[in-house]
Amino acid sequence: MLWNEPNNMSHWDALLDPEWAIYADMVKLAGEAICAENGGLVRVLGGISPIDPEFIRNMDRRGVLAAVDAVAVHGFPLDWNHWQIHEWPERIAAVAEVTSHPIWVSEVGVSTFGAEEVQEFGLRRTAELLLGKAPRLHWYSLYDLPRAWPATTRHREAEGSSYYRHFYMGLLREDGTPKRALRHFTDYTPELGICQWFHFEDPRLDEAVAWLKKLGVRKLRTGLSWADSFRPNALVWFDHMMRALASFDVTVTYCFTPDSCGLRPDHTSPPRQIEQYAEFCAQMTRRYA
Repeated sequence: MLWNEPNNMSHWDALLDPEWAIYADMVKLAGEAICAENGGLVRVLGGISPIDPEFIRNMDRRGVLAAVDAVAVHGFPLDWNHWQIHEWPERIAAVAEVTSHPIWVSEVGVSTFGAEEVQEFGLRRTAELLLGKAPRLHWYSLYDLPRAWPATTRHREAEGSSYYRHFYMGLLREDGTPKRALRHFTDYTPELGICQWFHFEDPRLDEAVAWLKKLGVRKLRTGLSWADSFRPNALVWFDHMMRALASFDVTVTYCFTPDSCGLRPDHTSPPRQIEQYAEFCAQMTRRYA
């Protein structure tokens, strides 16, 4: 997957790239680089949030859809979106009207910020609405985000409770204990996958693998961070993580700009040289696919 939520300011600075021209050229170049390394891989346009068919039209006009094999959407109607959960089929249909590409749902989830019963309902209703309707469906996520870690979002405390919902999206609490919805998850695997981001040298990795196997998960989405690749011993960590995940059908998301490579020093910034992102994608594909 080429980036994460490119139409969301939390992940791509559209003020620096207002028409997504840089993003489009970057994805085309990276898509070609990945294909050159392994032509059998499915290349997925970064999952969009909000679900905006016009963004897909823009990518089509810029020739991006010729460089990918599928598109993806993210939806959180019980937490952030301004639409209701029962509207999922219409949201998928709206994207299907503007592209013939398969449409993945690479992130869908419900927080327990208000009550665990809300997540329990949301899991069941999401499965009813989407299983069998999308080639890939990834529940976000296995673990709550540790409260000591920052959420990857532009929202901050002053903007109200929506920011805090990021920390309660897991089926497991921060301490690894199960929430109510976890007991139902095996009703929907292996068709229902999980999206779990692992931070650099994440201490939860081995425990997460054990839980994923216990839950019958086969399809896993995670990320390899271009920014993390600049850290000392980055390849040691990447190798360790990818070995641990080798038994799963893994969708790897290539994302996050290194500070030194951006138009401004931030992971959301468009890179100054899109060729550097394409080379990172090629290197990771060569190493792990």
